[in-house]
Amino acid sequence: MRILVTGAAGFLGSHLVERLLAEGHEVIGMDNFITGSEQNLAHLAGNPRFSFIRHDVANFIFVPKKVDAVMHFASPASPNPNSPYGYTNLPIQTMKAGALGTHNTLGVARAHNARFLLASTSEIYGDPLEHPQKETYWGHVDPIGVRSVYDEAKRFAEALTMAYHRYHGIDTRIVRIFNTYGPRMRLDDGRVVPNFIQQALRKEPLTVYGDGSQTRSFCYVSDLIEGIYRLLLSDEHDPVNIGNPNEISILEFAETINRLTGNPAGIEFKPDLRLGDDPQRRQPDITRAKTILKWSPQVSLEEGIAATIPYFRSQMEQV
Repeated sequence: MRILVTGAAGFLGSHLVERLLAEGHEVIGMDNFITGSEQNLAHLAGNPRFSFIRHDVANFIFVPKKVDAVMHFASPASPNPNSPYGYTNLPIQTMKAGALGTHNTLGVARAHNARFLLASTSEIYGDPLEHPQKETYWGHVDPIGVRSVYDEAKRFAEALTMAYHRYHGIDTRIVRIFNTYGPRMRLDDGRVVPNFIQQALRKEPLTVYGDGSQTRSFCYVSDLIEGIYRLLLSDEHDPVNIGNPNEISILEFAETINRLTGNPAGIEFKPDLRLGDDPQRRQPDITRAKTILKWSPQVSLEEGIAATIPYFRSQMEQV
């Protein structure tokens, strides 16, 4: 296939582009580098099946020649208010990527009669009252909270995608992505994986806010991309959760990072400074992915972190 991938220079987008090329497809990458990095695509320079367009998806998108699929991954995604790349510091751009960007990419899919895959998020569930979260759960979201620029943009994107599917007959798919980690995450991303690994490599105590009892589930990037690729090739139109259902507390996660890096500095507890509507628990129910896609994560947390540490070490040495 000839596939347009927006957000191609991002953490997930670049891994997706790499996988699509490995499968023999032709890929057109698109990014405006607000949060993506040219370095993530540098190794693809000269690949005859890869081309790149620097463009903001909030503006009208023109793609020369026929495309067979459109995969919309463009959006800031970090919730950290201390990161310049966090969506609370890029609120308008985040909402435009989710609203106008989805409208424009759906327009490309419609013009080319192409299949469409939306990268949605577990954040559409908000601070969930259901645990674990099934795709049938409608969510518990503050529509005007500080996180709403991301949460509501993705909820709107899902609604628009389904409207195009029902009204225009577009062949759509929606993946709800849960916490994912791996090489090519930004050093200054501000989320817990890069924060903890960098602190550990500097032999500093890992900063845990509150008592560390809040939970997350961490999926290694190669597992996530496998699930997304299977969804692209499937005939499923309703949303599908892709993530690792193995729930772990932030405190347990910090202890794992210290052990794998040999960091003797331990853990430092600080007052809870997280955003007010930050979810306390996050765990996907992946029954649909197992049933429909025959997919489940294969990489253990320890294996994934061990594969991620060298990347952060090399990036820190370059700074």
